[in-house]
Amino acid sequence: MRHTFTFLVALAFTAGIAGSALSAPALDAAGKCRDAGKFVKAELCKSAAAPAGKCRDMKTKKFAKCGAPGTEPVPTKK
Repeated sequence: MRHTFTFLVALAFTAGIAGSALSAPALDAAGKCRDAGKFVKAELCKSAAAPAGKCRDMKTKKFAKCGAPGTEPVPTKK
């Protein structure tokens, strides 16, 4: 009985770790990276697929790293 209980506790612990590793923090409405209500580094946030072209900051319109919070793809000429 003790071995079964120990196995179930270990299984639940492992499933909890695996579940938390799969769910990355997301951006809130203000564009800040939060995990369970706490601010975390922007690199940890789940972001949409970064476009292949160049990106710029939405407010300043200066070039920025694609995939960073507050960026948008630079429109291309056709």
